[in-house]
Amino acid sequence: MEHTWGKIPVALDKLILSVLKKLQFYIPTPVQEACIPLFLNNKDVAAEAVTGSGKTLAFVVPMLQILMRRDEPLKKHSIGAVIISPTRELAKQIAEVVEQFLRNIPQFTCFLCIGGATNVQTDMEVFKTNGGNIIVATPGRLEALFEHKTSGLNLSGCVRSLDVLVLDEADRLLDMGFEASINTILSYLPRQRQTGLFSATQTDEVEKLIRAGLRNPVRITVEEKKGGGMELGNFIQRTPSSLNNYYMIVSAEDKLNQLITFLITHQKEKIMVFLSTCICVEYFYRILPAVLRHKQVLSIHGKMKKRITVLDKFKHLPNSVLLCTDVMARGIDIPEVHWVIQFDPPKSPAAFVHRCGRTARIGHMGNAIVFLQPHEDIFVKFIEINQNVPLLEMKQVPNVENYIPKVQTLAVNDRTVFEKGMQAYVSFVQSYAKHECNMIFRIKDLDFGKLATGFCLLKLPKMPELKGKTVENFVPVPVDTDTIPFKDKTREKQRLVRLQGEGQGKELKLKRPYRSEAWSQQKAKKERRKKRKEIKSLKIKEELTEEDIDDLEEDIKLIKRLKKGKISKAEFDKEFAEGEL
Repeated sequence: MEHTWGKIPVALDKLILSVLKKLQFYIPTPVQEACIPLFLNNKDVAAEAVTGSGKTLAFVVPMLQILMRRDEPLKKHSIGAVIISPTRELAKQIAEVVEQFLRNIPQFTCFLCIGGATNVQTDMEVFKTNGGNIIVATPGRLEALFEHKTSGLNLSGCVRSLDVLVLDEADRLLDMGFEASINTILSYLPRQRQTGLFSATQTDEVEKLIRAGLRNPVRITVEEKKGGGMELGNFIQRTPSSLNNYYMIVSAEDKLNQLITFLITHQKEKIMVFLSTCICVEYFYRILPAVLRHKQVLSIHGKMKKRITVLDKFKHLPNSVLLCTDVMARGIDIPEVHWVIQFDPPKSPAAFVHRCGRTARIGHMGNAIVFLQPHEDIFVKFIEINQNVPLLEMKQVPNVENYIPKVQTLAVNDRTVFEKGMQAYVSFVQSYAKHECNMIFRIKDLDFGKLATGFCLLKLPKMPELKGKTVENFVPVPVDTDTIPFKDKTREKQRLVRLQGEGQGKELKLKRPYRSEAWSQQKAKKERRKKRKEIKSLKIKEELTEEDIDDLEEDIKLIKRLKKGKISKAEFDKEFAEGEL
């Protein structure tokens, strides 16, 4: 053990080495081999490494070593290290790794503070009772704890002894809009500290954070070699060499049948399926268990409160399927994921890489496949050039069973399935319209009829994107959808009471999101709200001039013309921009 970790030119404590041995980490990965000596020699580190390269141990090991060699031991409420992570799941995963070390190093305590399960006051009470020398947190909750003043304990005073700050998945922290929270947290922390920033991709925003939070950092880039293994230095490949990447060209109306066939064929394997929106996850979670009788199906999306419970269940369930959004795309380490299926296209090239990275972790073999419609086939070449990730084609399974009538029968018998399907369809279309790679994933290329067939809809929803269009390749199911009952008896009773009150002859109003607004109208509303805020501010300052009022009235008229369809989106943008000059 000492010999293999002897690659690191610093002596690690025997207690730390014993835990590494228990965890079966006999040989350091390149990112660990590069980062640990720098940390232990008082350097700030900005590390970029491919997903699944062992970044967690690259900062946990030196962090513990630094705390162990302190001249003065940490008191109960003295915080020696802070680790900030973008999601609850990743924070919990990091805390679990830290706790495994602390079983052998009992002089330290770890405090996990994340949103969702508890409130700020409860977290402060837990910290007062148990202490926490190492804090693992999400940025929003940690910011709230620093600004919480009513508990009788000032957290900002507890970080005076801070030695180490770690920002994990820094690019995701910024993508999720945590820049303001991070800046607030940094303002509370002492400047004399060591800082590690770990990221799978480097962006301009990450560069700004490096300049603001790190002192002359050593930059490390660890990437995959085409022949296998990892190396320090030039960019070579964005995914592990032990990962087999595939794509399948499949029409919108056949995607669901191909997915179900794939899941049945790989019945003895653990699989993650990525979908574009939360409501799509909820809809597929309703329909897949009905056709996958011998496979456990779970779901996670960003609006769920009990995500950690579901994640723990999936980790320990063999041969299961997890339906998820990109909330699960970064940093989460799930053992023995055999396949990652990107059922809906990723929102960006980086998202493609991060999704794939949930399998083939730290040297293990894994497989990933992305389903693409015929007009999206150029994405294969784009990923090969942009991310240096070659994809192999996997042909469709011929003559698969048609599961669409079975799902439509579910919708006819349960209003929840019917409504979820309509909502999922519209949410997918809206997500597609806002795709980052909009030169490849163009909404005008979507076949709305085939898409509706693939979503197993009974009828088309009312939505602006379909207004004035003749939709082909879709046959509505001849059923009065107003009479479809909820399978849940309580909900059905409430529906009947509401229906009776409104009158049997009236058509029920459909709930959002599938009676939704077009993206252009949403943007117009946003601009209108912005103008209203500006007016309010001007009124408060008593600086509202006649010229301001005239400009405002012109802007409102312009927005109304766009909403009524009297001008196009391009004309609106042009006139609005000219008005701002």
